[in-house]
Amino acid sequence: MTVTRKTAAGCAIAALIVPVAATAAYAFAPGAPASSAHTVSLVVAPQTYTVASAAQEPSTTRAVFDVLYTPPAPVVEPSAAPAAAASSTTTAAPAPAQEFSGDAVVAYAQTFVGVVPYGWGADPSDSFGCDGLVQYVYGHFGISLPRGADNQAALGTVISADEARAGDLVWWPGRHIGIWDGAGGIIDAPDWGRYVEHHAPWASSGPPIFIRL
Repeated sequence: MTVTRKTAAGCAIAALIVPVAATAAYAFAPGAPASSAHTVSLVVAPQTYTVASAAQEPSTTRAVFDVLYTPPAPVVEPSAAPAAAASSTTTAAPAPAQEFSGDAVVAYAQTFVGVVPYGWGADPSDSFGCDGLVQYVYGHFGISLPRGADNQAALGTVISADEARAGDLVWWPGRHIGIWDGAGGIIDAPDWGRYVEHHAPWASSGPPIFIRL
């Protein structure tokens, strides 16, 4: 088949294409083993170009190689064994140790039971609010706490009921705070018209949060 083309300069080019097919194996990396060679089909098409121009350049002949390369199927590397599944159980950090004697705290708080009335104060000569009692008792052991049940609880660490021991705080957020006796009871200043008491937590108040200072 004869194909006539135009160059940018308007010259007519006639090309006679005689395809010759060949197949060869090639390794595309220097020193690659024979097993890594890939099959390549080569279509060899010698073409003769006759260039007609004002200068009547002589005919030029060259071989043109069209390489038809089909890549091999991708090699799927075996995946590594999956890591062991993480345990679904998260172990909580252990509760911090008490830096004081919890039993001593409870014993000291017990001295105000039935003696100091409930009020706005933080001194046994006046009255105890729930936070006032906590502030005064822990202050006796060198632990400085602010007023306000939530403010006091914020200075400690939340612990589980199983970890709670005598001298930890028993806290109902936004409502109340007292001192845990380690045996299922609390010492607190409960309400107007009453004195400091040692009693079991009220079921109606819901479960408390335990705090370790």
